[in-house]
Amino acid sequence: MAGGILKFFSTGADLPEMSDRAQVDSLYKRHRFRVMLAITLGYGLIYTCRLALGVVKKPLIDSGIYSPSDLGMIGSALFYTYAIGKLTNGFLADHANMKRFLAFAFLATALCNLAMGFTTALWAAVMLWGLNGWFQSFGAPGGVVAMTSWFSNRERGRAYGLWSTAHSIGEGLTFLVVGSTVAALGWRWGFWGPGLIGVATAIGCFALIQDRPRTMGLPAVNDWKNDNYGEAEKPAAKSVIGLQLSILRIPAIWVLCLASALTYVTRYAINSWGVLYLQEARGFSLPAAGTLLMVSTLAGIVGAIAFGLVSDKVFSGRRPPANLLFGALELIGLLLIFFGPASMPVLVTGMLLFGMGMTGMVTSLGGLFAVDIAPKRVAGAAMGVIGIFSYIGAGIQEQVSGLLIEKGMTVIGDVRSYDFGPVIWFWIGCSVLATLLATSLWRTKLRD
Repeated sequence: MAGGILKFFSTGADLPEMSDRAQVDSLYKRHRFRVMLAITLGYGLIYTCRLALGVVKKPLIDSGIYSPSDLGMIGSALFYTYAIGKLTNGFLADHANMKRFLAFAFLATALCNLAMGFTTALWAAVMLWGLNGWFQSFGAPGGVVAMTSWFSNRERGRAYGLWSTAHSIGEGLTFLVVGSTVAALGWRWGFWGPGLIGVATAIGCFALIQDRPRTMGLPAVNDWKNDNYGEAEKPAAKSVIGLQLSILRIPAIWVLCLASALTYVTRYAINSWGVLYLQEARGFSLPAAGTLLMVSTLAGIVGAIAFGLVSDKVFSGRRPPANLLFGALELIGLLLIFFGPASMPVLVTGMLLFGMGMTGMVTSLGGLFAVDIAPKRVAGAAMGVIGIFSYIGAGIQEQVSGLLIEKGMTVIGDVRSYDFGPVIWFWIGCSVLATLLATSLWRTKLRD
């Protein structure tokens, strides 16, 4: 049975290469657009299935269903399973047919969300949200493998930057659309809405995504673009395993792992607890808090594209100078959000700077920099190695943040008040360390 499952997901055999250049050009142009649309918009839509919990935290706390520490436990279950899954599924993605691999994962994560809307038992929520994290972990390595199969080496920064907007698309939809839905229909629709979106996304991605170009009789993308400066497109099976393991012998990968873990602490702190902070510390309604956070996600779309362009064009493909620039933007944004005057212009400015800076850092540390310095054929494994550390960081954040927020919570009658001071410094400190580590790789050479 296991063999049958692996065969179902495995990439197809190479077909004889087409000789008609016009046909090759036509097919490449058509499928590159379809693949980029699917992995960007599709991954963005499926992101709502990951972030739904952050939108419903206040109604769950206010109704007495879960405490902040309970929600930290539920949230961390997703991150821990995601961390392990991103590593293992990253290695599997290098051998898989992305059409089946991603469509299956998107459908499974949608079903987990639908089920979450029917339960209030803590153990069931932890189990379902952890399972959701496992299926979510197919998405990023699958998207990167599809991207590197259809876009050449010198297009990578721009293609990766465009694909990275998926995070911001998903965050914006979650904070605004899902948040407004919860305000109107109740917390259960915070899970049911994303679940229905996920089912439609799985169907759409299956229709759009294709397997590797060579399985269609097309030349490798680097050959088609005359952009060969790396390793061969498809080494023998044994050498794929060897290349995957060789990633662990690159010192810069380990620095990236730690820097990314620290970046993901702050990233998911804002995603998971930002709505609660804006509601309780700044007095915003749920739709208003969601709208403010959506500002940062819109800025994130600009930040992801800008990071690819700036690092490719201004710094000639070098990521560390861009890391320093975008890390500084993120930190300035955080200081304005937490310590600036409580006025809308200041908060909007903070969200814009934070969104641009954070998404730029995630674009680099979450995968692009690792893909740069690792063999191209094992991009999924490189993403997996970085991913397990990134989401362990996110999981630790969820539990630590939940405990710090609950410790600072006081209840007098039916009124709750919060002291967010300690948790804010925890989030900012991690961003400072991440920026320093990311900049320390200033002299790291790209693989060429």
